[in-house]
Amino acid sequence: MYGNIIVRPGCAPFEALVLADGNFPTHPVPLAIMARLRDHLLCCDGAADALMSAGFMPEVVVGDGDSISPQARERLGNRLVVLREQENNDLTKTVHYAVAQGYRRLCILGATGKREDHTLGNISLLADYMDMADVEMCTDHGALTPVTGDAAFESYPGQQISVFCLEPLPLTLHGLRWPVTNRTLTRWWQASLNEATGNIFRVETAGKAIVFREYPS
Repeated sequence: MYGNIIVRPGCAPFEALVLADGNFPTHPVPLAIMARLRDHLLCCDGAADALMSAGFMPEVVVGDGDSISPQARERLGNRLVVLREQENNDLTKTVHYAVAQGYRRLCILGATGKREDHTLGNISLLADYMDMADVEMCTDHGALTPVTGDAAFESYPGQQISVFCLEPLPLTLHGLRWPVTNRTLTRWWQASLNEATGNIFRVETAGKAIVFREYPS
């Protein structure tokens, strides 16, 4: 979150990009972010081959070292950081590494697709990452942003919006077609498939939530 207003999906002033080993981005928005941050690109080891095949050289590749080809390993040299502890997945290891290097505004790409369990797990991790950095996860469909407290988002009429509560605490939504007023939601679907009615919508919650916004067409 960048001040009280959170900018359009994919347009935040990111300092670095973290690429996970899900579906490699194909949408123009994440591809533009990747091009813009090509000198500050940190990669999970399972995504290194796909990244270099796309013409990028990562600043660093982080992981347990078991998902990278010998050819990529040789090209990377000392850019490969092997962390064999198993308490965290490779995405979390890479985010921790980025924060340790001083990056505080992170975009995560490639965190969805391939397997639903990996997708759900990676999305849920945004609730942990928001405690250490401003973070947004961009997919080929839209952006996922973790929030707590009061937050305002730039939007446009008809933009598809979903809000997923991670804690059973009251939620209020303003500026959406179906507003929510001080409700405690117990299932993820209950604030999904909504849409913006104007140029700004607001989220108020005492807990943590993840807001999905589709990209402009």
